[in-house]
Amino acid sequence: MKILYKIILIYLFALNYSSLSFSKQLDDHKIVILVNDEIITSYEIVQRMKMKSIIEGIEITQENQIVIQKRTEEELIHEKLKYQKSYEYEIKVNQEEYIKYETEFLQKRNIEKSLLLSVFKENKINYLEFKNYLITEYAWFKLLGNLYYRLSSASDLEIKEIIKKNPNVSDEQAKDFVIQRQIDLKGNKLLRDMVNEATIEYR
Repeated sequence: MKILYKIILIYLFALNYSSLSFSKQLDDHKIVILVNDEIITSYEIVQRMKMKSIIEGIEITQENQIVIQKRTEEELIHEKLKYQKSYEYEIKVNQEEYIKYETEFLQKRNIEKSLLLSVFKENKINYLEFKNYLITEYAWFKLLGNLYYRLSSASDLEIKEIIKKNPNVSDEQAKDFVIQRQIDLKGNKLLRDMVNEATIEYR
């Protein structure tokens, strides 16, 4: 149960961070950032810091907490913008899609869901925060596919380069990889443009 012990230490650091950095209690859900009139609260920031520290195995300390806070704020700003754009295009994620995406997400990180839920409960992390995070990411993934998949293609040269570096990869897998890389690049540019055009206000 070493992992749980480490998680509880992270939780204590996170509580110290919250009491030092925010002028009100977490229960007040103090508004910290406005993104096109959508709010990000102190509660969301601390929940996300704790959640990501658990999933990514990063220990929050007094030395790194400000850096992690700033990174978390930026991540949440991006998520609000992704949500807004997905909503604009009426992108929906059904229950079957969510379960599949969550399962793949946890399997890639070798995380057992039952253990994760137990650790979340131990650390007062709302599972809905985790679920909403995954839904937003998957909706964004679907949106980018809708916007850019038909505009993307893979040349024979690009496919050969992938297979040369990864001999076990099939032509079809190499093609998918090249196309997905192009979609990701276009998605990153779209997100940068959205950030530049957004009204972002720190309170």
